[in-house]
Order: sequence, then C-alpha cells, then structure tokens
Amino acid sequence: MPMRSTSRLAALVLGLQLGLVSVFAHSAIEPAPRTDKGWVDRQASFNATVAADGGKAQLIFIGDSITQGWEGEGKETWAKHYAHRNAINLGIGGDRTQHVLWRLDNGNLDGLKPKAAVVMIGTNNSNGEDNSPEQIVDGVRAIVDKLRTKLPGTKVLLVAIFPRAENFSAQRGKLAQINQALRRIADDKTVFWSDFGHKFLNDDGTMPRELMPDYLHLSKKGYQIWADSIETQLSHLLGEAPVQAGVASGNDVSGAWVLTISGPDDQPVDLPMTLKQEGARLTGQIVRGREAGKFLEVTDGKVQGDMLTWTMRRDRPDGGTMVYSMSGKLVNGKIEGKTETTMDGNAVSRAWTAHRK
Repeated sequence: MPMRSTSRLAALVLGLQLGLVSVFAHSAIEPAPRTDKGWVDRQASFNATVAADGGKAQLIFIGDSITQGWEGEGKETWAKHYAHRNAINLGIGGDRTQHVLWRLDNGNLDGLKPKAAVVMIGTNNSNGEDNSPEQIVDGVRAIVDKLRTKLPGTKVLLVAIFPRAENFSAQRGKLAQINQALRRIADDKTVFWSDFGHKFLNDDGTMPRELMPDYLHLSKKGYQIWADSIETQLSHLLGEAPVQAGVASGNDVSGAWVLTISGPDDQPVDLPMTLKQEGARLTGQIVRGREAGKFLEVTDGKVQGDMLTWTMRRDRPDGGTMVYSMSGKLVNGKIEGKTETTMDGNAVSRAWTAHRK
C-alpha cells in the first residue's frame, strides 16, 4: 500500500478512535442532545407525558421556543383549538434541528399514534454562519423523514419558518430561501405545507411589535393568527369539523346547571350538573339520580359553536356498564338536548333540558 494511502487510513482510524470524525455531513442533521438542566428536565417531562397520555393524543406540535410558547402567550388559543384534541406540545426553547432529531429518537414519540404532527423548526439554525440554507433544509427534511418512519400513520403539516427581525435583513432573506426549498418536501399525501409568514408583516415589510414583541416570538394575537391560518387544513387532516370562531367566548357553558329529564315513571327529574368549558373541551359532573354523593363524569366532551356533546358511563347493579351519549344545543341561555343509550338490547332515547342554577 502506498505510504500516502497508509497515512490517510491511519489518520481516519485515529479520528474515529478519538470521536473526531462524524458520519454526518454537517451539524444540522447530526442528532445531538443539549446538557442544560432546563432542556434535560423538559425532555424528560415529554417522555413522561407521552408514556402516560400519548395514546390519547390526536395531534402533536414539534419545534423550538415559538412552539413552546403555546404554553405562554398562546395558552388561551391552545385551549380553544387543541385541548379537546388531546394535543401534546413538544417544543423546547433554543432547539435546533439536530436537537429535535435526537429527541425523536429518545422517547418523545414512544407510544404516540397521532393523526397529525405540526412541525415548525429551523430558525435557531439560521443564526449567523451556524448553518447554511442548504444545511437547514437538510435538517428539516431529516425530521420529516424520521416522523414518516416512526409514525407512518401520521400526517405531517410542515409550517414555513416565520419571518424575524423588525425590518428587511439578511437573516430574514435566508429564511425566505429556506422556505422556498422546504415547500418541495410536501407531497400533499403524507406531508403538507402551510406558509402564512406574510401575516406577521405590515404592508411595508416591517414587523409589528403587537404580533412579535421581540421580533421573533409571538404575542397572544400572533398565536391566534397561527391557529386560524392552519385550522381548515389541520381539521381536514384530523377528519373533523374546524373549530369555529367564538367557541371560547360568549357561549361559555361553564358553571352550575340543573338538567331535567324524564325518570323511569315518566315524571321529570332534576339533576344538578356542573360543566367546565376550556376552549372546545368540556368536562363536568352530573349527580347520579337520587343517590347523594354519587356522580356521573362528563367524558369526551366537546363544544362546537352552540353544540355540545359528551358521554357518561354508569355501572349497572347486575353487572355491565351503560354508556350514555349526550348531545345538546345552547338556545337563549338554555340547553336543549337528548340522551341515547342501549338498555337490555334496545335503543333508548330521551329528551332533556338544562337551565343555569
């Protein structure tokens, strides 16, 4: 073997032994953890959450501090649009594509089978000369590919990286070029594209502080723009009706009610009921007939406009469980509804009303 080849081989072996040679072309696609305590703790909390409740999640959000911000400025909008979908927020401030890649391989997806994943990542890779536009596109593509491999039944909604900086800048231009290439990842079959960055800018190209106070992170109004911009597309991917405007405002049904329904002897029975609405999610309790201290829990509750639905389960003395499907409509401050169940093999439907206590 020529001496030069022998020297190169020796250098390669030495580099591998010292951990100096990476099999990855650049940092944006090389999975890497962070060591700061806040990151480690949040990563661990994600793994605990998906282990406990991941089976219920219809939707996950993956990203950096802008995604994590759904828990801050975006919490009211999250409650309205995503709480009833059992959504899980997998955003960590400061993350880059390589950190997300590591997380997806180390517990964040274990046991999850969501219908959709919303991904918006890459702005932290764009700082200075950290990564080139081509490398950032590679990093985002690697994340999408990993999701397609680990969650084959999940549709991916890839969101364009939001603009940043108050005025036109080289970094904002860099992000625009990245988004042009990211659009090509979508195939409109398993990966879908959403780009609404222009909604965060004024007509003259400047960025209003009311939407991004630090010209990077969203305000409460900014999160509402995000939710409104993807709702139609997202609801289609989830296979359900879009969240309607006003769900969390004037028609809030939270509070004490009295539900009136016909009893076994066809005489009206008043049942105290407590409802709690969090956006489109509905929970609560109904007193179990005349049995003091016993309740039926409101489960799987949803509010869509003026329509309410939920289920209740009741154990029968002779064994088995009766499941009640409840539906109602808010009309002039009252609820008019019906309950459906099966008793001894027969379908039973009864009308009910409810007024505030």
